[in-house]
Amino acid sequence: MERRQLLQAMALSPVLLGAAAPPPDWAGLRRALKGTLVRPGERAYDQARRLFSPAHDRVRPGGVAYCANAADVAACLVFARRSGLAVHPRSGGHSYAGWSTGPGLVIDVSRLNSVGHRDGRAIVGAGAKLIDVYDRLARHGVSIPAGTCPTVGIAGLALGGGLGVVSRKYGLTCDTLESVQLVTADGRLVTADSTHHAGLYWACRGGGGGNVGVAVSFTFRAHPVGRVTTFFLHWPWRKAAATLKAWQDWAPAAPDSLWSNLHLGRDNGVLDVQVGGLYLGPPAELDRLLKPLLAKLGAPSSRHVKHTTHLDAMMIMAGCARLSASQCHLPGQTRDGRLSRTAFAAKSHFAYRPLPADGRAALVDWVARRGEHTVLMDAMGGAIARTPASATAFPHRAALYSLQYYSPGTDRTWVRGTHAAMSRWLGEHAYVNYIDPDLTSWRPAYYGANAGRLAEVKAAYDPDNVFRLPQGF
Repeated sequence: MERRQLLQAMALSPVLLGAAAPPPDWAGLRRALKGTLVRPGERAYDQARRLFSPAHDRVRPGGVAYCANAADVAACLVFARRSGLAVHPRSGGHSYAGWSTGPGLVIDVSRLNSVGHRDGRAIVGAGAKLIDVYDRLARHGVSIPAGTCPTVGIAGLALGGGLGVVSRKYGLTCDTLESVQLVTADGRLVTADSTHHAGLYWACRGGGGGNVGVAVSFTFRAHPVGRVTTFFLHWPWRKAAATLKAWQDWAPAAPDSLWSNLHLGRDNGVLDVQVGGLYLGPPAELDRLLKPLLAKLGAPSSRHVKHTTHLDAMMIMAGCARLSASQCHLPGQTRDGRLSRTAFAAKSHFAYRPLPADGRAALVDWVARRGEHTVLMDAMGGAIARTPASATAFPHRAALYSLQYYSPGTDRTWVRGTHAAMSRWLGEHAYVNYIDPDLTSWRPAYYGANAGRLAEVKAAYDPDNVFRLPQGF
């Protein structure tokens, strides 16, 4: 069946009419695609079905469609509806719960990875990896606010909000999103912005990926970049609680141009306290801004500060300081990709108020327990907080900082225990981009008061629940 015929057949879909679905016509789908369909038993299948985390390697999708354009995405959705198959949209494959794969059809947009710049806007394909976004926009002297993990796909990040290293200055990734092109459940390619499909546009700014459509392209407002200063300061573990108190009082209230994080962790048996960050200015000005923190903690045991280009800073934050942008990929993503896949367990919170003394002591105690694990806290405030909570689907505007509880491997014992203990002080607020299969009250945790409006958008654009995530609004 040709692509045009597939699209026309959607109106007669037996799934929509309530009849039994026919056997999937995989050969027909293959003929309809300009891109590539990979099926079980084919040589490329084991590579095609992999996500970032090896924890999900046991999942065997019925097919992986590498879409070459929006029409391929539409053909995949028509095929899945006719066949009664689940669809699993995939950009970077970093879904914490593994929900960018499954037993049905993986709709992979990684080949839609163009990155361009025109008239102060960045036009980014939904499959572009963050490191490529930074690298290609740097050639135009601009960037967008985004995250630090280099192989994350832009679609997953932006659709869930997008916390990043310059978000206190320029907002979340979704705050700079001016329009998004996506294919809806019925196979239509639509452009959503503030005046066209405004409800869908609102939902695509923080509502999470894979809920109401498959994004194929984004247009962001870009900002100019200059030289910046990165910093990494360490203190001995005996100062962990004091550092937490000083950092949470200082970081969310710092000038917008200063972003920082706090990591409390045990790595190779060694407990460590690190305050790191990025300042949009020179080292001398950073020194002045660090003085209130250092006055409370004393001189750090180690200090690394570097004045450099914005792109080099993003490479440092990505853990790719000694690599090229091409090497800062997984093997198979580029010809010389050198990064490694990693299995991990994680959960999250948002801190809407400073942790009191007993909360700080509890967190430090949990980190000090035996095992390899880290708590990563990212400062918020600034431009993030100046956007009303209802303006986008991302509701956590008033949070002081985010927390991520992280353990390498697949054992969730420590992250579950730490999260449960800290909920006494932090409540149940959670970040949809750190999607958590353990959560039962995930709607209010991810979306707060915005959950109701998201449900209305879902009903309008996907009434048949084609996009049926386990935690789909």
